[in-house]
Amino acid sequence: MSEAARRATLLRTLTLEVEGLQALHGALEGELGARVLEAVALTLALPGRVIVTGMGKSGHVGRKIAATLASTGTPAHFVHPAEASHGDLGMIGREDAVLALSWSGEAPELADIIAYTRRFDVKLIAITSRPDSALGSAADILLALPRMPEACPNGLAPTTSTTMQLALGDALAMALLEARGFSPQDFREFHPGGKLGARLKHARDLMHGPAELPLVPPAATLEQAIVEMTSRRFGVTGVVEDGRLVGVLTDGDLRRAFQRGLAMDRPVAEAMTRTPRTAAPEDLAPDLLGVMNEKRITSLFVVEDGRPVGILHLHDLLRAGVM
Repeated sequence: MSEAARRATLLRTLTLEVEGLQALHGALEGELGARVLEAVALTLALPGRVIVTGMGKSGHVGRKIAATLASTGTPAHFVHPAEASHGDLGMIGREDAVLALSWSGEAPELADIIAYTRRFDVKLIAITSRPDSALGSAADILLALPRMPEACPNGLAPTTSTTMQLALGDALAMALLEARGFSPQDFREFHPGGKLGARLKHARDLMHGPAELPLVPPAATLEQAIVEMTSRRFGVTGVVEDGRLVGVLTDGDLRRAFQRGLAMDRPVAEAMTRTPRTAAPEDLAPDLLGVMNEKRITSLFVVEDGRPVGILHLHDLLRAGVM
């Protein structure tokens, strides 16, 4: 096969999958959209969890959908249909709902789960392209996907079909997320690790506390301020009066003061920056990194009701993985 032919295969695959998504988009504007909204309402009122199941490639997609639901505020987990027939049906409670995926709707491994939902009146949501299939016929809510050709030239390997299943699962999860008012703060509770967790941290999570704050009063001399500044490792000292932050003294402030001829015994108030940039404890780490980069500063005092409660250095953000 020539390089041109291989490139054509790549483009044909994406073209067919995009056409599948376009067909799904159109269906969501009609009857399918109404049924998805029913599934959203059912799930929001559900006292239990969403049990996702599927066999083969549909099962792999189902695992991802379950993970997305669980991480965005909808309790969910995946049950393998073959294992369900050997005891894992016990994982499905009567207050749960089952979300089953099967392109054909005739996967024999789903039979026991379908029968279980009918026997115990467990709500069944089906994602299939065959409304008249065993799965489609049994469903309480049928999410019928448009029948589109697979990108596989043999029409066998699940490609377009799994892309559509995955996209519909994402759409359902995002509709539930917004309906629940699921916030970035909520999201962080389920994503404490890795880069995503770092991006959802607040100033209070990364700052150094009151015991480490470099602080002097306005009447302190420049010499005293330098001693305080160098005794810490932030390259700055705060200036406080009656417990409130009224200014900061940085390396740049010192250079400018000496260029103006200020002596070391002059009060720090004559050299400090009087309207310093500060952070609030609830400010998100990526926003603070943006401020530091824009203003070319390396430290921010964290202030609450005008009083310094912590300090944050650029290195603290970088060590936490905020980029």
